Amino acid sequence: MSVGSMPCIESAIVPSGGRFAENKAHYDGLLDELRKALEYSYSGGGQVLVDRHHKRGKILVRERIDLLVDPLTSFLELSPLAAWQLYNNDVPAAGIVTGIGIIQGVPCMIIANDATVKGGSFFAETVKKHVRAQKIAEENRLPCIYLVDCGGAYLPEQDRVFPDKDHFGGSFYNQCRLSAMGLPQISAVFGGCTAGGAYIPALSDEVVMVKGQARIHLGGPSIVKIAINEDVDGETLGGAEMHSHVSGVSDYLAQNEMEALKKLRDVVAGLNWDRKCALETRPVRAPLYEADEIGGIIEQDPKLPYDVREIIARVVDGSEFQEFKPEWGASLVTGTAYLHGYPVGILGNNGPLFSESSVKGAHFIELCNQRNIPLLFLQNTTGFMVGTESERAGIAKHSAKLVYAVSTARVPRFTVIVGGSYGAGNYGMCGRGFEPRFLFSWPNSRIATMSPDIATNVLLELRRTSAKRGAASEKELAEIERRTRAQFTEQSDPYYATARLWDDGIIEPGQTRNVIGLCLALAATTPRVTGPSPVYRM
Repeated sequence: MSVGSMPCIESAIVPSGGRFAENKAHYDGLLDELRKALEYSYSGGGQVLVDRHHKRGKILVRERIDLLVDPLTSFLELSPLAAWQLYNNDVPAAGIVTGIGIIQGVPCMIIANDATVKGGSFFAETVKKHVRAQKIAEENRLPCIYLVDCGGAYLPEQDRVFPDKDHFGGSFYNQCRLSAMGLPQISAVFGGCTAGGAYIPALSDEVVMVKGQARIHLGGPSIVKIAINEDVDGETLGGAEMHSHVSGVSDYLAQNEMEALKKLRDVVAGLNWDRKCALETRPVRAPLYEADEIGGIIEQDPKLPYDVREIIARVVDGSEFQEFKPEWGASLVTGTAYLHGYPVGILGNNGPLFSESSVKGAHFIELCNQRNIPLLFLQNTTGFMVGTESERAGIAKHSAKLVYAVSTARVPRFTVIVGGSYGAGNYGMCGRGFEPRFLFSWPNSRIATMSPDIATNVLLELRRTSAKRGAASEKELAEIERRTRAQFTEQSDPYYATARLWDDGIIEPGQTRNVIGLCLALAATTPRVTGPSPVYRM
C-alpha cells in the first residue's frame, strides 16, 4: 500500500482492544498530571502578587507575549516547568518565559521576565533558561526580543548565579555576540532593571521604556545611598523619561505597555529580515492515523516493548516512511519521511542498540548529511547491548561509530525522548550533551545512567563482593536497595529532568507533530553547512 512517492506504514494497532484501552487510560492520567503542573506554572507568583501586578497597571507576562505576536500564530514556549518542585515550588517557570513566536511575520526568540515571581529575579535555573534561549536563537538565526521586568540576581543564590562561566554574565556575553552576528537584540522595559538586570536593555540594539514604570539603574537608590551618600528616588535616578530625554539609554518612550508592545512590533517590521527556505518542501498532509492513539500504544510497563513505527505513523505526513535497511539492525528503525512538508530523517529505537543497529545508524546519518536532510531521534532504549557476544561482535567500536556520526552530523538534529533514555544509548541517540537544536520529552519518559532495577542490582552486587568492607548484613543490603531504588526512581523522572532544563520541555505526544514541524521550519531557513560528505559503508 502506498500514497504519493513513499511507502505507507500500515498500523497493526487495534484501538478497540482491551490492552489499548488500559494503556490509554494510564496515559491519560499522565497527561492530567502534566496539565495540572503546567497550570500551576502558568499562574506565576500566585493570586496576591498577580493582583498587585495589575494594580500597578501592568500586564502579565504571557498576556504581553499574546499581544506581541501576530494574531492566530503559534507560540512555542520552552521549559515551562523549569525549577519545578525546587525552592518549595515558589519559582514557577524559573520566573522567566522563553519561546519562539512570529512578530510581523518574523520568527523571534522572546525572553520575558515574570515580575510576579520573586520580582523577576534570576535563580540558577533562570540563568540557564535565559542562556538556553539565546543558544537556540543563535542556531536558528532568530532576533531576540527581551520583555524586561527584572530585579537582577537573587542575592541568596548569588554563588550559583553570578561568578561562573555559565552564570548571569554569560547571558550578557551571548547578547553581545548575537548582536555582532547580525541577530537583532531588542528590549522593552516594563519595570525595574537593577544591577545585572540593567545590562539586558543596555546591551540591546534598540530599547523601549514605559513611562512611569520602567527604570534602569546599575545601583538602586539604597545602593547609591550607601555607596556615595546620595539621596535620590528611583524615577529621578533611572526612570523612563530621564533615560529618553537625558541619558539616551532609551530609544523610545512609550506612554503605556500597549504602546511599548506596538513599538516593538514596529521595530521588528523594519528589520529588513529575509528568511529563505533551503529545503525542497512538499504539500502538507495529515497522518493516516490519529495522534491521540499514541497513549494506547505505549505500554504502562516500560519493560514491555512497542513498535516505534506506530509512533512514526502518527507523526509524519501521510504516514509515509521510506525505511532504510528494514531487515538488518532491527532494534534501530531508520528512514526518511516528510513532516509538515519538510524532509526529515528519523532514527527510532525498538530496543537496545546492537553492533548492527549502531553501524546502520551511522550509515544512515551519513546519507542524511550528504542529502541535507535534518535528523529526528526518537529515544526509547536501555542503551548499547552488553555481554560476551556483544563485546566479541565489537560493540565498543561500533557504538563509537554511531556516537561519532551523531557528534559530527552537519544537518540540524532534534530529539524527543519517547520512552527510556539510559546509559550511552542517550549519547548514541543524540542526548542533551550532543547539542540537538531542540530536545523534548514525553510524560512517560525516563532518563538516567540505568534503570532503578539495574542500578539496585549493580550496587548490591558491588557491596556483596567488597573485600574491604567485609560481609554485608541483610539489613545493610535492604537499606542499599531501598536508597538506590528511591534515588534512581526520583532522578529518572521527567519532571526531575525538565526542572533542571535537561530538556526544552515536556510535551504531549499529540503535540509532537506540530512542535517538531515548527522546529523543522526554523531550521530550514538557516544556511546549509557545506563540505565533503562521503558515505562510508561502515
